[in-house]
Amino acid sequence: MRLLAPSSPLTPTEVALPAPAAQEVLIRVEACGVCRTDLHVVDNELPDIHCPLTPGHEIVGVVIECGREVTRFRSGDRVGVPWLAWTCGMCAYCRAGLENLCVNARFTGYTRDGGYAQTALADARYCLPLPADAPAASLAPLLCAGLIGYRAYRKAGEAANLGLYGFGAAAHLLAQVARHEGRRVFAFTRAEDNAGQRFARELGAVWAGASDEAPPEPLDAAIIFAPVGALVPAALAAVHPGGRVVCAGIHMSDIPAFPYRLLWGERSVSSVANLTRRDGEEFMALATRIGLKASVECFALADANLALERLRTGALEGAAVLEMPRD
Repeated sequence: MRLLAPSSPLTPTEVALPAPAAQEVLIRVEACGVCRTDLHVVDNELPDIHCPLTPGHEIVGVVIECGREVTRFRSGDRVGVPWLAWTCGMCAYCRAGLENLCVNARFTGYTRDGGYAQTALADARYCLPLPADAPAASLAPLLCAGLIGYRAYRKAGEAANLGLYGFGAAAHLLAQVARHEGRRVFAFTRAEDNAGQRFARELGAVWAGASDEAPPEPLDAAIIFAPVGALVPAALAAVHPGGRVVCAGIHMSDIPAFPYRLLWGERSVSSVANLTRRDGEEFMALATRIGLKASVECFALADANLALERLRTGALEGAAVLEMPRD
């Protein structure tokens, strides 16, 4: 499925892929998660979107061909392809171990073609090995919703009371991690989203309510997954002095002006940008260790536009995943 022009529906398109380059693998895609970042791409909310483009950066697949310099994988291996597709290794950020901030980075489903397709090319150095025995659809959301959630979670520090604003694909995974580590989760959803609040409680949240409500007790930290700038002052008001607010999305509407008293008391606001390969390795090991379970709603590849629309309207519980047709 290709984006032929910004802000337009995806279109089924035949694309002939070249043989993999020296460090690339050609993958038969089994499943690809539908992420909010895909919506930002389709809706032309990110800079420098070049069409035609195949979205999708939560790819689970099987290697069918390796480039001549690939040593990590061989034909038949199951791999995951995340958002970070390539980094230069030479800029100041790469040299400092901050490849997520690489100024020349390329991103799957944004600056190179992604996984809303039956086959895909990826740089083997940025792929993750995946277990062969798990359902592909259950693994796909881990590759961005899980990974970015995990990076934001680490940014939140040792928060005992953790607020999650927007209880979708990332938050429902992160809530399980937080509960496993003995933290108390407070879930914030749209006011009318009773189903989302119920889902949060089922996953162990000690409280779930509307995003404009005050939690019953102060938070140590809050993570904002919903792309709504107005949630920043709301979250600042919910954390105690010294608390931290982490913005986990790649795009957010403008943050409104707010009184300094909300920031005062050594409260802080930070963002999470992209991910590193080390994040992927650590998180996948953690997910395996604790038996992390993704709640998914599966769609056929041909129904990608429907999946995106259900994500746009908040009609999903958990994560949407495209399952690819088998030849």
